[in-house]
Parts: sequence; C-alpha cells; structure tokens
Amino acid sequence: MKTKDVVDHIINWLNSYVEESKLDGFVVGVSGGVDSALTSALCANTGKPTLCLEMPIHQESNQVSRANRHTSWLAKNFSNVRAKVVPLNDLYDSFCKLDTAGNDNINTLLSLANTRSRLRMATLYYFASQERFLVAGTGNKVEDFGVGFYTKYGDGGVDVSPIADLMKSEVRELAAHLGVHESIVNAAPTDGLWDDNRTDEDQLSATYDELEWAMQQQENGKITADFTGRDKTVFSTYEKHHTMNKHKMIPIPICVIPQQLK
Repeated sequence: MKTKDVVDHIINWLNSYVEESKLDGFVVGVSGGVDSALTSALCANTGKPTLCLEMPIHQESNQVSRANRHTSWLAKNFSNVRAKVVPLNDLYDSFCKLDTAGNDNINTLLSLANTRSRLRMATLYYFASQERFLVAGTGNKVEDFGVGFYTKYGDGGVDVSPIADLMKSEVRELAAHLGVHESIVNAAPTDGLWDDNRTDEDQLSATYDELEWAMQQQENGKITADFTGRDKTVFSTYEKHHTMNKHKMIPIPICVIPQQLK
C-alpha cells in the first residue's frame, strides 16, 4: 500500500466532502482503539475543526487511558482539535432501570450492549448539530462490509466513513504512519460495550487477519468446501457473521406500492 498517498487521498476526500456539505468540521467518538485513533487523526490533518469525544460507560481503565493519551496528543499537535469527555454512566444506568424484568439473559445483555452504542451515537449527533459538524465513522472494511460487526443506528450511524475501505491491517499501517501511539496501534480490538474484558476476536471467534483472509477468499468466489482445518473453520465463521448481519449492509427495505393500487 502506498501509505502516504492513501493518507493524502482520505484527507483530501474529507476536506472536499465537508466543504461541499457547507458544514464546518468533524466530530469523532474516540474509544482508545486504533480505528477511532486513525479516523480522528485523519480529520485533524484536514485542518478543519475537529471535536474528539470520549464517552465512557463503565469503561475498562486501559481503554480510558489510551483514549486520553490519544486525544491529548492530538490537541497538543493540532490547533484545530478539541477534546471533550462526556461520561454517559448515569444516562446508561437510568436506561437500564426501565427494564425491571432483569438483565441477565443473553438477549437482554446484547440489547444493553447495543444501547451503549446508540447512546453514544445520539451524543455525537447532539454535538455535531451544535457545532455544525459531520459525524465521522470509525468502522473499517471488515467490520462494515465483511462481518457486520457494529451496532445498527449505533456506531453504524454516521455521516462519512473515511476508513471503511481499509482492512484492519491497513488501518494499523496508516495509524502508525500518522504517529498514533504504539500502545493504541497494537491494542487488542474491543467494542467496549460489555462489562468484561472481551475483545472483538473473542466475540467473532477469529482474528482480524483471519477475517481479512476469509473476506478476500469470498470475493474470489471461494466456498467453505474449498478449505480444510482452521481455514475451513475461519471461512465458515466469516460466512456465518456475513449472512447474519447482511441486513446492516444493505439499504432499508421499502415496501413499494404498485401503481394500480394507488
């Protein structure tokens, strides 16, 4: 990959888009992971006003410290960057109290995990509206178009997706090029939506490198029967997530009324 050229291309694309939209800048949710670190660094490099929001909801301390380190680094090096911490613990806890049936079954736990993401989305758009900014998404290609590993109308609710054509390995490469701290580049990916230390790879049952491989194999027309051993397991896992989450990747279905019925 021509790293510098790709970085320049994304920065120019972001600049063109925000100027055409007649808005003033970008807001990015920063989690302490490499995807949000790269996205916020790219937005910062546009020279346009960029607001980095940390929105902790009972986060692990290492996620908070990495996010703080990154936003402090950006604010120090880019005069157009502001960082703001908006704790959402109380809001989330109040939401949890709406359900008195208990929250220890898997469906409720998943619903609550997704709720964290949707509360953050609402917060991003609150500040985006205040500032006349665009919400910059932080999803990469494997997450957004491979396994659909994001929350519909949560972290999937954005205005622009600057890194959605980059594999995870490419995200790491660009982040390192832009000077993102090594601890963030090499951190185990996590969506930060659970009350434990589970990583993305724990939830997906495969590493991002494996999922990248599977995505490329599918694009090349391969099927599960073409593989054996671990390759077969990974490819099958990828296909399962891709099929299950396909509804996130396609336009919302519209019931078209035949003209003769109108």
